[in-house]
Amino acid sequence: MFQNFTTSANPEFGPARLASLREVMSARGLDGFLVPRADAHQGEYVAPCDERLSWLTGFTGSAGFCVVLADVAGVFVDGRYRTQVREQVADCFTPVNWPEVLPGPWIRAALKAGRVGFDPKLYTVGQIAAIQDALEGSAVELVASENLIDRIWEDRPAPPSEPAVVQPLSFAGESHQDKRMRLAKSLKKDGHSAAVITLPDEICWLLNIRGADIARNPLAQGFAALHADGHVDLWMDPQKLVDVKDHLSAEVRLHDQHSFWGSLATKLSGKEGPVRLDKDSVPVAVKTALDAAEIETVFGPAPCALPKARKNATEIAGMREAHLRDGSAVANFLSWFDAQDKTTLTEIDLVTKLEECRRATNALLEISFDTIAGAGPNGAIMHYRVTEDTNRQLKEGDLIVLDSGGQYRDGTTDITRTLAVGDINEEAKRAFTRVLQGMIAVSKLRWPVGLAGSHLEAFGRAPLWNAGQDFDHGLGHGVGAYLCVHEGPQRLSRAGHVPLEKGMILSNEPGYYRPGEFGIRIENLVVVDEAPSTADSDRHRDMLQFETLTFVPIDRNLITLHMLTPAEVDWINAYHETCRHVLEPRLVGDARLWLAQATAPL
Repeated sequence: MFQNFTTSANPEFGPARLASLREVMSARGLDGFLVPRADAHQGEYVAPCDERLSWLTGFTGSAGFCVVLADVAGVFVDGRYRTQVREQVADCFTPVNWPEVLPGPWIRAALKAGRVGFDPKLYTVGQIAAIQDALEGSAVELVASENLIDRIWEDRPAPPSEPAVVQPLSFAGESHQDKRMRLAKSLKKDGHSAAVITLPDEICWLLNIRGADIARNPLAQGFAALHADGHVDLWMDPQKLVDVKDHLSAEVRLHDQHSFWGSLATKLSGKEGPVRLDKDSVPVAVKTALDAAEIETVFGPAPCALPKARKNATEIAGMREAHLRDGSAVANFLSWFDAQDKTTLTEIDLVTKLEECRRATNALLEISFDTIAGAGPNGAIMHYRVTEDTNRQLKEGDLIVLDSGGQYRDGTTDITRTLAVGDINEEAKRAFTRVLQGMIAVSKLRWPVGLAGSHLEAFGRAPLWNAGQDFDHGLGHGVGAYLCVHEGPQRLSRAGHVPLEKGMILSNEPGYYRPGEFGIRIENLVVVDEAPSTADSDRHRDMLQFETLTFVPIDRNLITLHMLTPAEVDWINAYHETCRHVLEPRLVGDARLWLAQATAPL
């Protein structure tokens, strides 16, 4: 329910572990070593055995990397983690603002000449190419190496091997046979003989299976190759596959996961055309193995990425139901919260009670990520995770960022609400209202087919920008259907260049964070749909819009009403009316009374 990190991710051990790494570097003739937060599958989420970055540095964020040189060790993090990294790492590590500062130029400036090692299983082709391009013409050489962290991490956990389960057709909406043949036709049309797939969520989606190898994410880790005839070679621990062998059928050929690196080339002749690799997800070691076997490769999009992102009607129906179930659980929590003497509660109390409300649905399989419950200054840490050491007693005047979600067999949820403890100062209320205005603006958008998230995300920031404010995370990320709560390739961000399409599900979550004081975030999930014609429309362009999936009241007491336009007031009232309509049948007693008050018109 909450994290209490052991010595495996303790910054007190950072100096000694850094010294040990540098000793091994020197012994192998290396002047530097790259330590990513990544595994060989290249997903966002990693198992404990692959938490090399946190083991070395103490930094526990979900994105970042460390570049260790002889006299400096830079920990690169984006805007979500800049407060967190300074609180977590020892002085021997230097926080670096990324992507403003990129690793290639940073290495070039810090190291005049030398050899920098990297584990080719943990870096994608695209990542290494970008660093090599930046080092072009310098005396710094990037070289593939064994993993030096593994050499010094004596009590490294064993890899996960949890059993896989079938995701039934009633939730998947399309058989894995049909998925395989549909994607195989695309490969064949492009003249490609096969495609290598390393991302676990793509493999699980393709084969309609789920697992438990990664905390909070229903993933079975493995590797796969999809052939142009629809067959799949699947490399996965045999212990995981006992209950899904019959489901997979003979068209999915099974191999032990440990044999992947040695046997991949033998399954991919390349005689019918080149093998497709996604340079943004396939590790360098895959390309190296195929090059050594003289198998032609070509870079192209991951075959599962867009089909997985475009949810079918069955998946969307499941997501709607999961959100109503989850919304009733969150409403029960909020009803409980409002009835408490809040200053007697702690952040851990909130995390525990909220999960208890979700468990009471008797449908929760797992929370979808570690709940963020940041009160007061902790709320300014965007991806804060409460521990026994950081647990804060709620205080009068605190704002609480409560970001949470659930994994249900029919869908994945992610919702953020900002809560108040007593009276909140007017400046914070005005910031909250601007965040709400941004969320409303995105919720109401209509846009021409073909636009990407980078074209839309400014709408969610504009009310804050007008006040000289902003936030350092994306406006929204993709979300899977009983898969990962963070899903690509769709997103609402400056880096979101994939056009949004019908069926894609994203978060809509503007925020504002004042370090040392408070944080604010409001988040609903939305699904892309066709926009119907209106009285003023001449259908000059086919248009898209968002349908809101999340229905939980927004705290009316934090809204500065005079800042809202009449249209914004109408949106909030209509949203709350829908919340009342869909949640009331699922609530009883005090929670139902609370709902009526929480959704009263402004």
